[in-house]
Amino acid sequence: MPVFAYRGLDTAGKTIRGMVDADSPRSARMKLRGSGIYPTDLEEETRSETSQIQTTRSLRTLFQRVRLQDTAVMTRQLATLVGAGIPLVPALNALITQVDNDNLRKVITHVRERVNEGSTLSDAMKPYPRIFSDLYTNMVSAGEASGALEVVLLRLADFIENQVNLRNKIRATLAYPIFMFFIGSGILFFLLTFVIPSVTELFRDSHRVLPAPTILLLSISGFLKNYWWLLAAVIIGAAMGWRRYIGTTTGRMFYDRLKLRIPVLGALSTKIAISRFARTLATLLHSGIPLLSCLEIVRTVVNNVVIADVIEGAQENIREGQDIHTPLARGGVFPPMVLQMIAIGERSGELEHMLFKVAEAYDNEVDTSIGSLTSMLEPVMILVMGVVVGFIVLAILMPIFEMTQGIM
Repeated sequence: MPVFAYRGLDTAGKTIRGMVDADSPRSARMKLRGSGIYPTDLEEETRSETSQIQTTRSLRTLFQRVRLQDTAVMTRQLATLVGAGIPLVPALNALITQVDNDNLRKVITHVRERVNEGSTLSDAMKPYPRIFSDLYTNMVSAGEASGALEVVLLRLADFIENQVNLRNKIRATLAYPIFMFFIGSGILFFLLTFVIPSVTELFRDSHRVLPAPTILLLSISGFLKNYWWLLAAVIIGAAMGWRRYIGTTTGRMFYDRLKLRIPVLGALSTKIAISRFARTLATLLHSGIPLLSCLEIVRTVVNNVVIADVIEGAQENIREGQDIHTPLARGGVFPPMVLQMIAIGERSGELEHMLFKVAEAYDNEVDTSIGSLTSMLEPVMILVMGVVVGFIVLAILMPIFEMTQGIM
């Protein structure tokens, strides 16, 4: 069904804009008038008057993907509207006018139309898994069933914002070393391919036996100058091959196991995965979702096949009547402290509370680890760059000193 973007006036004379599903422009206008909106401008989203407008829209759609932060803001706004006692369809109507992201506005329009046709909110959201994950739709379903949709939406907003903050911290930590790596690599490439060959022409003309560091530097410089395209092709081919390999079941298992075992970064990856596991499971349980369903959702959220397999094994044991911490302990992934907290939570009937405590503790450890990693990366990168630059300077100065001594 076509989607129409409209701009119009409501019964109070206020300008309003949004989107509506309809078979034709006439049907769209009738539908809007039936909702108390008098359209002044109506345009089908799938068409454009000129190729320039179409190109602009396609580029805008490309760069306006729906981010987690957009979903979190939308969820909190919807919780506020529902908490104010506004019925769901009018709340979605109001939400459409508040959302800035065109893609998200279009999705909410489809969701509103399905709700208006009799679907539940969770069912209306399920066709859009890239925006509304299984965790999201299951929690919304539990909120609808329990009559606590506002509370569940607020928990969802808190959960998503926590994930966004954690992701931003990791990106901020890696931004500086990645930036320095590319800048340093660019400078070294320029020196080796343009500056060094000009300087070392003097050494070749002298017909002297050059020191080993100088010969090595000249070999590297000559290779990069003549075969840089081959090196670039090898790097791009290796990256594409690696990406394809980790797309397989075997490759994904190897990569996820490597992420947990690699020095320094492995401990950080484990803490992030456990924090995500604990917070997600606690949030789902707190929303009234059955344990086995919670574990099924969590298994897809941890983003690690090794941990997912441990959770899947735990599901089978729980179906047979066992507790949670015992099968998790057999996997050898979860630290003893986490297992003890889960066991205490099961015995005391406060499993969600204990899981939240685990998540908070590991979030703090992640913050500490990220800070330590940042403080460690900077001097290491400076040291590496210093060694490389020192080698270049030494390789150039050694034959100059030898030539100077020969003249004296």
